[in-house]
Amino acid sequence: MTITFNVSDKTKEKMVEYYKELQKEVKVDYYLFQAKENNVTITLYKSGKAVFQGRNADIIFNKWYMYENNITDNLVSNTKEIDYMNCNAIGSDEAGCGDYFGPIVVTATYVTKEDIPYLESINVKDSKKLSDLEIIKIIPKIINVIKYKSTIIYNKDYNDIYNDKINMNKIKAMMHNQVLYELNKEVDNVDYIIIDKFVNNNKYYEYLSDNKFIQKDITFITKAEDKNFAVACSSIISRYLFLKEINKIEQELGIKIPKGTNKDVDEAIKEIIKKYGKSKLREIAKLNFVTTRKFN
Repeated sequence: MTITFNVSDKTKEKMVEYYKELQKEVKVDYYLFQAKENNVTITLYKSGKAVFQGRNADIIFNKWYMYENNITDNLVSNTKEIDYMNCNAIGSDEAGCGDYFGPIVVTATYVTKEDIPYLESINVKDSKKLSDLEIIKIIPKIINVIKYKSTIIYNKDYNDIYNDKINMNKIKAMMHNQVLYELNKEVDNVDYIIIDKFVNNNKYYEYLSDNKFIQKDITFITKAEDKNFAVACSSIISRYLFLKEINKIEQELGIKIPKGTNKDVDEAIKEIIKKYGKSKLREIAKLNFVTTRKFN
């Protein structure tokens, strides 16, 4: 599908800003830019002509048509619901970001349309809707069938690199980029590359500005675990790997390690400091959390 329409200078400026991080390298003098969003190629000419090409061209066109005509200023590509369930997709999600103890884990999985009936049959869904025991039970049925990549940043490394310029969202962006880029090199026939949105699209790519290899053409969706099986699988695998690391810490310390941030966490910190000293927290906890201040 190809749709063409002419835009005003105001819309041209907005489109250039909006697609700044998604632009492709092209050497055509009369192009302002060429970019890709949701598998649609967007070409904006210096003359103001905008061309949308691809299966979802009407969706992206409608967004800019509405902006051009002052119908809305909300640039969200959902003027028509896209079926992110019934597709071939790479999706990524993380675990451990809200937990004081334990590492951050990010996983990307590749799910095809043919995989979906099987995943439905084993009750794959957002890991937050599954108990830890359910995750442990379901995980072999996923990892033995679905292709995936995971990366883990342990708390010692997290605490070493965390500073005013490198926050958790930047760390997450780098981890997502790594697994998405690596997995995308190994598979074919991908309709969408999806991230459970945790930051503004442009900010995500800004975090990756120093990276040599950057995975582009990403679709950012809120609550993506409920809308795409690849993201749901990734959330389950990430959670499982996080639970394994928590178990390792418990085995090493001989102390029950609570998840999240709560009163049980405070009690565990007291016990750890008593047995091992404050320095031990640097290896197993995220020291930038407010929780740490209670024990300084």
